[in-house]
Amino acid sequence: MQENQLFEYAVIRIVPRVEREEFLNVGVILYCPKQKFLKAKFHLNEKRITHFCDQLDMNEIEEHLKTFELISEGAKDAGPIAQLPIAERFRWLTATRSTIIQTSKVHPGFCDDPEKTLNKLFDQLVL
Repeated sequence: MQENQLFEYAVIRIVPRVEREEFLNVGVILYCPKQKFLKAKFHLNEKRITHFCDQLDMNEIEEHLKTFELISEGAKDAGPIAQLPIAERFRWLTATRSTIIQTSKVHPGFCDDPEKTLNKLFDQLVL
């Protein structure tokens, strides 16, 4: 039986008009240092997002969100940020931004299986 490990996560949000501070949750990023786990997962419900704001370029948003996944994975072709150590990649991905794609504050927790925890948080907070 595995023991519980500290993890941190943030919710990935679409913020169409930053000045209004309204957002939709579209993904989760989870980091578990002991298990060297960093993964981002997202889902774009185009119908819901279009009802919220019909002026967004969904293809552009999807490309930016795919970059979150690639940086999390440390993909060789994802640029210099993806080559940073795992903790620095997580901090970079969850840094405060004033853009259409933002993350929530970072929240801690304990888990024994980060993949399972990521999926649970994703189901609860995004779907």
